[in-house]
Amino acid sequence: MPEPRKFGAFDRDADLEVRQRDLPRWFQAGVAIFITFRTIDSMPRDVVSGWHADIKRWLKENGIQCDSERLPEANALPMRLRNEYSKVRDRGWQERLDECHGECVLKRTECAKIVADALRHFDGDRYDLASFIVMPNHVHLIAQFRRGFSLSRQSESWLRFSATRINRLSNRAGAFWQAEPFDHLIRSEAQFWYLMNYIRDNPGNAGVKMDDIAYYNVFE
Repeated sequence: MPEPRKFGAFDRDADLEVRQRDLPRWFQAGVAIFITFRTIDSMPRDVVSGWHADIKRWLKENGIQCDSERLPEANALPMRLRNEYSKVRDRGWQERLDECHGECVLKRTECAKIVADALRHFDGDRYDLASFIVMPNHVHLIAQFRRGFSLSRQSESWLRFSATRINRLSNRAGAFWQAEPFDHLIRSEAQFWYLMNYIRDNPGNAGVKMDDIAYYNVFE
């Protein structure tokens, strides 16, 4: 019987890779990471504008004026507001993502299977999967990368491979995924299990039947 998988949390004293694109991203081998991909049409401009307006309203209620089109980073706010701001911002984004905007191509079983197969392909070799779920317009997963392999290269491979197959199957062309996935290094065991439960509960919270979803959990 194989050894149960062990997933680590962020270690401030270990080597850390920081990538700077639209947002700074931290990566550490041997540490579990929460990753979200979304389809190119999953957050239309008016939906994003509504989310921005809600966050700016929250900031104003807490004494922060935001006149920029870009929302501030949490570390730009007073210490007393940072944690709550991050929670409000991220919760609002996820709620809108769960509203299933766009074509929701991943509702199709054969399209969801393409994504699931891509995620499983190098599981146990380049990385270890803890869980994933393929929702109608986005994907959540928790993975831990082994030494010598990086999230940035692997996520590009996942997205390129699955987009090519799905476009071919659907007789479509052009971008399928939003270019830059969201990723977050897991800070503690408590956060790991919170996110594992979030993935499991995502269909119910979004009003999607579990039978229509590609779902994996290494512990189940």
